Amino acid sequence: MIIREYDRKDSKAITKLFYDTVHTINRKDYTRAQLNVWADGHTDLDLWNSRFLSSHTLVAFDDGVLVGFGNIDDQGCLDMLYVHKDHQHKHIATMLCDQLEKSTQCKITTYASITAKGFFEKRGYKLIKTNNVIRKGIALTNFLMEKE
Repeated sequence: MIIREYDRKDSKAITKLFYDTVHTINRKDYTRAQLNVWADGHTDLDLWNSRFLSSHTLVAFDDGVLVGFGNIDDQGCLDMLYVHKDHQHKHIATMLCDQLEKSTQCKITTYASITAKGFFEKRGYKLIKTNNVIRKGIALTNFLMEKE
């Protein structure tokens, strides 16, 4: 497995991984309508590229296949952490998160999905509050969590 810094050429693979993972892995915790507003398949590549270039973003590849990605900003907000739907439970999220956490001296915060909440709890993140985010009229539950 290779973990490296994000490059703009990774953006299409990242958006596909994001869509496929949300619609497969998170479907046990969210409705189809919620999944569709979370990952609608119409990602603005320029916006995502800008987002990833302005934060510390890592990508993980296994045999040339993108298997995960994550990013953290200068204020310690762990914004995204996703692992390919076919590569779950191989410690990819752990490896990415380890490196992202080491890249900051700040208190780390994240907005964890229902699906990811347990992963972050095992890493020592504490629940701060439950959120209901409204996207296109659909409520999505997530959890503000932090780690010292």
